[in-house]
Amino acid sequence: MGVTLILMRHAKSSWEDPTLDDFDRPLNTRGRRAAEALGRWLRNRGHLPAGVLTSPARRTRETLERLRPFLPPELHQRDEPRLYDAEAATMLEVLRSGPRLSPLLLLGHNPGIGELAEALVAAPTPHPDFLRYPTGATLVVRFPAADWAELEPGTGDVADFVVPRDLG
Repeated sequence: MGVTLILMRHAKSSWEDPTLDDFDRPLNTRGRRAAEALGRWLRNRGHLPAGVLTSPARRTRETLERLRPFLPPELHQRDEPRLYDAEAATMLEVLRSGPRLSPLLLLGHNPGIGELAEALVAAPTPHPDFLRYPTGATLVVRFPAADWAELEPGTGDVADFVVPRDLG
């Protein structure tokens, strides 16, 4: 049967206030629009998560707020402090010990989330932005593992990939 992961980098954040701590940076106007477009894309493509693990940083929480109108109302959400500024190995640990829900959306930050995307797939998508993993990049990947605890790098099959620029 397998499990499905939706791996999303937060939408574009604002650098307008240089006094804000990185953790507290909000989305900018472009990021808010992109997050809504990504939500529509997820819904229209049928990539609806049953659960979400998100970094507690403001920009990831705001990205999820903009996605929410397009996602199932019964979505199980958990803020996961270990995802803030995490390396790929930490994100993999979080996934392996995460909720037993599939599809599962993991919402985090680069460089870790891009490195995790690259490590998880058996073969990368030919999309020119995949290895760069820009803001809003979203990968849908399926694994043969029956449970998140069995998740192994290099075993995922890319089902879909998009960046906000692709959505107009």
